[in-house]
Amino acid sequence: MSAPLPPGDPTVAVIGLGYVGLPLAVVFGRDLKVIGFDIDGERVRQLSAGHDRTLEIDAEELAAARHLIFTDRAEDLATADVYIVTTPTPVDGSNRPDLTPILSASETVAAVLSRGDVVIYESTVYPGATEEECVPVLEKGSGLRLDVDFSVGYSPERINPGDKEHRVTNIVKVTSGSTPAAARFVDDLYRRVVTVGTHCAPTIKVAEAAKVIENTQRDVNIALMNELAILFARLGIDTEDVLVAAGTKWNFLGFRPGLVGGHCIGVDPYYLTHKAQAVGYHPEIILAGRRINDSMGGYVASQLVKRMSKHGIPVQGARVLVLGLTFKENTPDLRNSRVIDIIRELEDYDITVDVLDPWADPQEAQDHYRVDLVVTPEPGTYAGIVLAVAHREFVEMGAARIRAFGTPGAHVLYDLKYLLDKTDSDLRL
Repeated sequence: MSAPLPPGDPTVAVIGLGYVGLPLAVVFGRDLKVIGFDIDGERVRQLSAGHDRTLEIDAEELAAARHLIFTDRAEDLATADVYIVTTPTPVDGSNRPDLTPILSASETVAAVLSRGDVVIYESTVYPGATEEECVPVLEKGSGLRLDVDFSVGYSPERINPGDKEHRVTNIVKVTSGSTPAAARFVDDLYRRVVTVGTHCAPTIKVAEAAKVIENTQRDVNIALMNELAILFARLGIDTEDVLVAAGTKWNFLGFRPGLVGGHCIGVDPYYLTHKAQAVGYHPEIILAGRRINDSMGGYVASQLVKRMSKHGIPVQGARVLVLGLTFKENTPDLRNSRVIDIIRELEDYDITVDVLDPWADPQEAQDHYRVDLVVTPEPGTYAGIVLAVAHREFVEMGAARIRAFGTPGAHVLYDLKYLLDKTDSDLRL
């Protein structure tokens, strides 16, 4: 006999109101009663006032979620029938999975879990983590038993920060459940808001594995492009010219070299390799890709320094302007940005680095990376300029205005994003 399931119009609690949880809470909150919970009281106050500092959801969208309330009080969750956990799953300093946030969220849910409830995890984990790590916490904290008293589901997030085209409602959702009945319930729940449909995976482990390989595949492909960029630089060939030529073949994949950061691509592969090593398998290609991508900040800094030296520009004591700090364009998201690797490497050469980013929050930049953002860089003062993030503001500047920050006739412009024409920069990745 399987666990009972919630009613047709359940009350949904979303645990964690970041880049993943808030958009989900908003779309569910249009038709269902939703409790949006976050441990950050200031975040809750801002959202209650109609402001999302991540800029993913505007005031109009928040207002349209008329059944959504926000709270930082765990006891307010007790009336929910469905709990959706969207907390981050980072890695520690040794690139090992850090399950602390998701296990803490599980403890919070366990304290209010009732018979017939369903707990759905959206956080990226390795295959088996939901049932092996999270369920025991739920059972211990609630005194209830999985598939007897409550059910569990897994539906991996596919949020792309800063992307206004691919949203919760128009991205196919993978779903799964701890029993066939639970799987149908989870799938039906998401079908209420995902207009393009869902894919019900046969098991929770399959859904977990599907999520983690989505970003692992991208990571490995970008690593190949990065390795090719390093090779082509030694051969004196422009990488973009090669990729444009190769791209004329119908089945050539259009990946580009670059920095790989953020909350997904630069992190998720380590969850898979952790599980692989736990079962006695050493994943060579995945780890090789990670090593290449993690080394690109140092490579970029060394290339800039070499070009400055070739132009007779003194390196020690030079000033360099880095344009962009967030992990990708047109978002304030600073999580796991690899731009910091360039900055730290340049500082090791005794170079003074200024950073301009119109999207990043100055306090968060200081808190995360000890970086003081500049508001108005002084024109004509930089021996090097690194175009690191393709924010629309930098696109609008164009080559001439960007060049104006450099020392007249004696600076190097490094375009990492192919934002400028080839003739407008001195270096491209």
